[in-house]
Amino acid sequence: MPTELQPKASRPRARRHPTPFILVDAAQREPLHRQLYDAMRAAIVSGQLPAGSRLPSSRALASDTGVSRATVGVAFDQLRAEGYVEARTGSGTFVRAGLPDDALHTRRRRQSPSQRPRPAVAEAPTPRVPPALVQAHSLPVHQTAPIAFVTGMPALDLFPAALWAKLSARRWRGAVGDAGARLLNYANPAGYYPLRRAIATYVGLARGVRCEAEQVIVTAGAQQALDLAARVILRPGDSVWLEDPGYFGAKAAFEAVRACIVPVPVDSEGLDAAAGEALDPAARLACVSPSHQFPLGATLSMRRRLALLDWAARAGAWVIEDDYDGEFRYVGRPLASLQGLDADRSASAHLSTVNGRVLYIGTFSKTLCPALRLGYLIVPPMLVDSFAAAKAAAVGHTPTVEQAVLTDFMEEGHYARHVRRMRLIYAQRQEALVAAASAHLAQWVDVRPSPAGMHLVGWLRGELARKGVTDQLLSDIALAAGVITTPLLSYRLNRRARDIPSTSTVDGALLFGYSAFSETAIWNGARQMEHAFSADPRSNVRRSRRGGGQRNQMQGGDRGRVTKAGQGGSGEGNLANA
Repeated sequence: MPTELQPKASRPRARRHPTPFILVDAAQREPLHRQLYDAMRAAIVSGQLPAGSRLPSSRALASDTGVSRATVGVAFDQLRAEGYVEARTGSGTFVRAGLPDDALHTRRRRQSPSQRPRPAVAEAPTPRVPPALVQAHSLPVHQTAPIAFVTGMPALDLFPAALWAKLSARRWRGAVGDAGARLLNYANPAGYYPLRRAIATYVGLARGVRCEAEQVIVTAGAQQALDLAARVILRPGDSVWLEDPGYFGAKAAFEAVRACIVPVPVDSEGLDAAAGEALDPAARLACVSPSHQFPLGATLSMRRRLALLDWAARAGAWVIEDDYDGEFRYVGRPLASLQGLDADRSASAHLSTVNGRVLYIGTFSKTLCPALRLGYLIVPPMLVDSFAAAKAAAVGHTPTVEQAVLTDFMEEGHYARHVRRMRLIYAQRQEALVAAASAHLAQWVDVRPSPAGMHLVGWLRGELARKGVTDQLLSDIALAAGVITTPLLSYRLNRRARDIPSTSTVDGALLFGYSAFSETAIWNGARQMEHAFSADPRSNVRRSRRGGGQRNQMQGGDRGRVTKAGQGGSGEGNLANA
């Protein structure tokens, strides 16, 4: 390298920071240059302008503060004289790496809000944040490739990115003239009407939902749909039935409006409305996942569906149907929706309130990708205006261009084909998980196939409970080895309850997501867990004689049998939502 380039290469590039907010007032007794000096010194001492930062030029600072360049020059000279900054010929003025002694004594380490001393004056009361909201906010967000066995993640590796890019480019090319104005302007808070129409058509055919396009509210995923429902329907103090165990995101949404959560037990037939009535017959709302209960995987039986709808009619209550992964059923056709059953019953009884009690939630986060942030809420006709107004007050409207691209994706048949493809691949990945768990994890958990969903439940073996091994302990050991399996305990609303069904004497379980992972990743994850469990004395138990020895068998003899909470077998006996 030539000698003359070495100094330039050895000097690090100066970091540029925004000019700190400086307010000078000619009406004050203190001279303008002193006010400017004090403000710049405070920014340096506090760390707002860290060592090595380049100060704005005298011309720029004079323009920003409304003083003369001479005034700025006097302030800069004072800072240089006291050792806060240094001038570099041809480069500008920079904060020095070593500050004067008095600055070092006054400089305070940056502290978190909880570490800072409280002021002596009285403070305004801090708003109470519901614990479920804190729990949801503190969950880790994985912005890298999904880690086995995270639940609720679709197959991101199979997202049709090239096709999506093509459709997006076509929309942007057409965003000119009147069409461009309609696409780029403020929009209907209920959503882009062509997309609402496409959603109504799709759910009518695929899920048996009875609705018109006007009843569809486009949301930023299922969580916003839950939030809207909570704010429109509930008042502080209203009771809400929630499945126990169940989805913590729903609990967070309802606690945010100060609702009272009523945990209702779930068994192999789903939520028990009779148990809910015994706990709180006057509840305002029930939130269920009837097609594939999260996290246990049960399907709400017809008897329980009718009982739930009868209760809602008697109590004047509402039912939220969270159909987070209803498309993914591997045995027979996907089950018809609870909303469709409600509409059919109303129509056959010649009631005026058709579609009266059920609000249906769907999401594209599970079928396409979470980053799209699109979902939908289908509400009874009398609630459409209220929900549209609530959404307008909260976020205005959902981004229109993404809605338009999704409309094209659905209307041209790409979405239906994509879902069919995912259904086939997810079935294969579920088979791989059952086989890998049988080969490597059989002495710890019992993982059996399910006719639907994106995850499986691995129930802890009975001998583990006798040794004091819990699902939380196994989850912690797996996490230390780089594998994520969520303990069932995390989804319990009533952690003292021990009535969750199981074929063993244990009520602990681990959740294994499989939809986002290749078969190779699934087998590798199972091996990592086996090594971690075997190496940890807390979970190392004598290998059971049944299972675990057939490492190369793709399927065990229990496939297709009706088991706990509908994990396998017929539909009648049978997550993370975003």
